[in-house]
Amino acid sequence: PSIVLAMVVSAVLGASLTNVVIALAIATTPHTARIVRASVLLEKEQEYIAAARSIGVGEWTILFKHVLRNVAGPLIVRLTYVFAIAVLAEAALSFVGAGPPPPAASFGSIIAQGRDFMREAPWITVFPGLAIIACVLGLNLLGDGLRDVLDPRLKF
Repeated sequence: PSIVLAMVVSAVLGASLTNVVIALAIATTPHTARIVRASVLLEKEQEYIAAARSIGVGEWTILFKHVLRNVAGPLIVRLTYVFAIAVLAEAALSFVGAGPPPPAASFGSIIAQGRDFMREAPWITVFPGLAIIACVLGLNLLGDGLRDVLDPRLKF
């Protein structure tokens, strides 16, 4: 659904890099906001927050020193996944012609230009496809690694 929404927004605004970024931001922001909100709601109910309030620590100090630190881990992990989704969505938008105009290099536009030559030169589309796979896999592995490092429940 987010790629379809990004296609609609990109089609309405026109094909440019700025419009693709706007379309992807509109498509991915709600889910990220829900994750941050859920994490904040969980953190504000923790006992150490009540203890900080009871000794007179200000709300802004609690927000930045306690809540934001513990919400930063899931947020950073989510952003690595959003970046991987954005790479795929940008390639899809460029493939259908709703991405940046042709002088700009894009995985999707390279694959779209090479589909006419699939019989004679399949490497024109195979290597950009493999590059997309490697990029998204690398970003997902980075997100998994960051989750392992930043999640306090996984530390022994």
